[in-house]
Amino acid sequence: MSQDPIVDTIFLVFTGAAVLATLALAARQSLLLAYIALGVLFGPSGIDLMEDTAIASDIAHIGIMFLLFLLGLDLNPKELMQSVRRTTLVTLGSAFILAIAGLGVGLAVGFSPLESLVLGGTMGFSSTIIGLKLLPTTVLHHQRMGEIIISILLLQDLIAIAMLLLLRGAATGDAPWTDVALMLLMLPTLALFAALCARFLLIPLIKRFDTIREYVFLVAIGWCMGMAELGGVVGLSHEIGAFIAGVALAPSPIAVYIAANLRPLRDFFLVLFFFSIGVQFELGMLTDVLLPATLVAGATLALKPIIFHWLLTRIGDPVQRSTEIGYRLGQMSEFSMLIGTLALQLSVIGARVSYTIQLATILTFVVSSYLVVKRFPTPIAVSDDLRRD
Repeated sequence: MSQDPIVDTIFLVFTGAAVLATLALAARQSLLLAYIALGVLFGPSGIDLMEDTAIASDIAHIGIMFLLFLLGLDLNPKELMQSVRRTTLVTLGSAFILAIAGLGVGLAVGFSPLESLVLGGTMGFSSTIIGLKLLPTTVLHHQRMGEIIISILLLQDLIAIAMLLLLRGAATGDAPWTDVALMLLMLPTLALFAALCARFLLIPLIKRFDTIREYVFLVAIGWCMGMAELGGVVGLSHEIGAFIAGVALAPSPIAVYIAANLRPLRDFFLVLFFFSIGVQFELGMLTDVLLPATLVAGATLALKPIIFHWLLTRIGDPVQRSTEIGYRLGQMSEFSMLIGTLALQLSVIGARVSYTIQLATILTFVVSSYLVVKRFPTPIAVSDDLRRD
């Protein structure tokens, strides 16, 4: 290997991904599974070719920001707010039911009440990456299903951030309620700031120099990353900041051009994201956590479609759409692994619980993406009848 770990990482990820992706398509499997398997193979638990596993994770984090920025570019702010208000009870209700289920599973396998509660909390989040990457663009941006999924995921992200604050408070003994209140206050403040900047500064600049494509590209990336950084500084998250940046530009006609040009860049980083998931898992813990992780994953995969179907039909959504949304949101989340890792670092939970959460999340990623690709339209479907870009 060379002396540049970043070059080595890019080489390993994309050369290996090209090979495994070919095998996955030949076997009619999801490409996401190939990327995760590649991470396990090259990571510390496999043949250990990664000198610095944090590099892949750090680079991949940018992919999530670009994904949410591009989503925001295609969302009408007024329609988004209406959808968020309508799905609040669905999001909170599903999180509560799954927390109770997770509490029961945790206690049954011998975890402490606090550990079981943390476990249950992580079950309530769905993956932003899988939920949105497997949704066809036409459905994502122009149909009711896309609005519902995005609004639920956005609310789940806010709940996850609040949970992270509560964990830090539990570890330090400080009351986190002030931090949670400030977070809720900063969300509309950041959105207003982004809207004013976009309307009076960014959009006029782009209109003036829109013939220079390189300039528009640079401004779009700078705006996305700048708002992502600001979102992190004010106590929200980089992802939410990037999403708000996209929504602020959505009313402008230039949003369509920006979205089309940034999509390949997004896919580049998302390959790294799924690779990093596999890299981070330690196979040495497999024996200790296989049973509880399988139970958690099984409960999540079985309950989420039923819960979302029931709650969505209660607010008037059609049965067929509610069923499909339930399956598309049927996995655990990147936030689940983040919460499990942070809770371990803060000594709120033990290593066995943390790795249970990580393995359960990976298992739900694998099974959920497989079910969605096999049953519903996706951009990476192996069946021609279900392939929708």
